[in-house]
Amino acid sequence: MLKFILPIAAAAGLGAIALSSGAANAERAIPIPAAAQDVPRATGLQTAVLAGGCFWGMEAVFEHVKGVKSVTAGYAGGTRDTASYDQVSTERTGHAEAIRIVFDPAQVSYGTLLRVYFSIAHNPTELNRQGPDTGPSYRSAIFPQTPAQKAVAASYIAQLGKTRAFGRPIVTKLEAGQFFPAEAYHQNFFDRNPTHPYIVMWDKPKLAAFKAGFPTLAR
Repeated sequence: MLKFILPIAAAAGLGAIALSSGAANAERAIPIPAAAQDVPRATGLQTAVLAGGCFWGMEAVFEHVKGVKSVTAGYAGGTRDTASYDQVSTERTGHAEAIRIVFDPAQVSYGTLLRVYFSIAHNPTELNRQGPDTGPSYRSAIFPQTPAQKAVAASYIAQLGKTRAFGRPIVTKLEAGQFFPAEAYHQNFFDRNPTHPYIVMWDKPKLAAFKAGFPTLAR
């Protein structure tokens, strides 16, 4: 994210970056089937925690999913004492950049959120990286909040693996760990910084691809 994009932007200019980068990989949703198994519908709001690279783009996508009530950028997988951007950036804390999604299961299911996650919110075949960002804090990981979520996530990963839709093995792991909100300046970063070079190059194409690939889910 920020620590990677600024030196590149200064050297090449935003136009050159957009044309020569791998951002085109995020310009369409990968066609994948719905989850064959899903969490039974329940009353009341539910929570999902997902990690898949820079949380700015993940937050932007899921904020536009119908039935999602709130999205918080943060860190998961490490301890409270190391849940800060400066420390997570050292890649020694065990944290992943993650988002906490509060959603209404009467409007969108956990399985549907996972379908968006795998199809367009990130690339589940990249190990300890996403796009220009490298290190274990950018890993692909699901932090199930209930046993039912864990079962559905494991089942879906196996299901998608059999489809070979991605051309490479899925490296997404199921992990345990508490979620800690990130600093205030990371929250709603996409909306507050629409001209930021990283947002323009990586996250705006991703959001556009989500809306094109999932028109009935987008709001």
